[in-house]
Amino acid sequence: MKEQLNSAEFADMILCAAAALNKNKQSINELNVFPVPDGDTGTNMSMTMGTAADALRRKTPGSVGAVADVTASALLRGARGNSGVILSLLFRGMARKLKGLKRANALEFALALSEGVDAAYKAVMKPAEGTILTVSKEAAAAATEFARTGTDVELTILCALEAAQDALAKTVEQNPVLARAGVIDAGGKGYVIILEAMLASLRGEISPETVSPEETETMDVHDHADFSDFGTEEINFAYDTVFIVRRTDDKPLDLLRAYLDSIGDSLVIGEDDEAFKVHVHTNTPGDALNEAQKYGILETAKIENMRTQHDDLVRAAAESEAAEPAPAPEPEPDEPVAPEKPIGIVTVCAGEGMRSLFLELGADRVVTGGQTMNPSTEDILHEIERTPAETVFVFPNNKNIILAAEQCVGLSEDRKVVVVPTKTVPQGVAAMLSLDPEADAAVLEEDFAAAAARVHTALVTYAARDSDFDGHAIHAGEYLALLDGALLGSYPEFSAVTEAVTSALDAFAPEFLSIYCGEDATEEHTEGFRNSLTDFFPEAELSVVEGGQPVYSYMISAE
Repeated sequence: MKEQLNSAEFADMILCAAAALNKNKQSINELNVFPVPDGDTGTNMSMTMGTAADALRRKTPGSVGAVADVTASALLRGARGNSGVILSLLFRGMARKLKGLKRANALEFALALSEGVDAAYKAVMKPAEGTILTVSKEAAAAATEFARTGTDVELTILCALEAAQDALAKTVEQNPVLARAGVIDAGGKGYVIILEAMLASLRGEISPETVSPEETETMDVHDHADFSDFGTEEINFAYDTVFIVRRTDDKPLDLLRAYLDSIGDSLVIGEDDEAFKVHVHTNTPGDALNEAQKYGILETAKIENMRTQHDDLVRAAAESEAAEPAPAPEPEPDEPVAPEKPIGIVTVCAGEGMRSLFLELGADRVVTGGQTMNPSTEDILHEIERTPAETVFVFPNNKNIILAAEQCVGLSEDRKVVVVPTKTVPQGVAAMLSLDPEADAAVLEEDFAAAAARVHTALVTYAARDSDFDGHAIHAGEYLALLDGALLGSYPEFSAVTEAVTSALDAFAPEFLSIYCGEDATEEHTEGFRNSLTDFFPEAELSVVEGGQPVYSYMISAE
């Protein structure tokens, strides 16, 4: 019998859960209702849980509460898609309940599971049963019921697992969409896999050492900048100063922020309940550190002289100039920027054509992502922090990215974040077209939402595998047509797709039509769509845009 769970055991449980999700991500993906070739629930949950595993490998927390805190913090910023965000919420609630505990007994662990469920339900605007929420709720309830009389942690998790498995089997009956497709919920399946791995880890049946970490590609690699483009004397504040202070009280940081702003620039302060982190450029780093210590205990500090760094970089560039055919272009700043204007916009899309279109329409930053790859909360927050505006509007442009975007609200230290829940890229384009730079944020939020609501979106892709949906047999390789998220049908010939989409759009009597051509669109198919829409809607204004998006050969916007 195991009556106490220690930090090492808990960390191993999470590492094993991450490995199990990675191993089973494709089987989870295959539970997607629509057989669209995208990285969906399994990929999102695996990548989200992988951020926690990476954090735990870098740090060895000494208590169960600390393990939970490290896990929750990593998941929050690494969350991808709705399933990843809900997973992060489940662990965030657990972290709150386990906070301060060196070890956890059966009841404490069960109550932590329940706290996680409460956090997830409260955060989701319209909780749907027959999903990961239901599975996790039933698991937590069973664990808590057992732990009120039993003291074995292993049996507590076993009760949670058995209840989760039963709940998962019932999801096909609870969710009408799953019932039509005849499948269990993908997110719920991922949660069951997590519990299975945790239990196996605690029993000693598996261990993190038996699984090699997944290799990942290097992301966001930039060329080196040409540092000779400006002189050392142009650096107004010499010392790049970064430090972390462990808080000793909860007094607000407003006075510290004002002081640091008066002695430097590029100020960014991030905080939570226990600590705050400061980044500032200043000529008097000692003064910055002394002032900050009025709020707590200095933990770490890094001070670098940017002027000497600049001189060294210019000298190194000059020495290697002969070997380089041309200076590399200067990369965009990758650090947070201070707000300089009232309104800014961050949008999500894939495809160079779509990216260029959003920038031309006035977007400040574009997050690369969409159906093939849902960006994480951290990815979106990174671009929010690089948007020089007091209020930043975010257009997710995909229903599976909305929840991840909403987690950014409140995470930015010095700007307000407003998420406009656009579900498709064309909705995001329509919202951008309604932008009035002179309007205030409240009016803009209403205008953006109204503009997006007027748009109906048809999507054309192909079936990645054989499937049966709502009694309709879908064969791999067939063209799929969807309208506002619902399946119109599957077709072996493309001409049937254009006819189906055109006929379906007739219900909306569109005045404006746009065809966004994907990376695998052909001239013949594009012309077919253009002719079909023009013949059917001769009074409508039609435009064709080379979007270059993956997955969807065509996105058709009607309003």
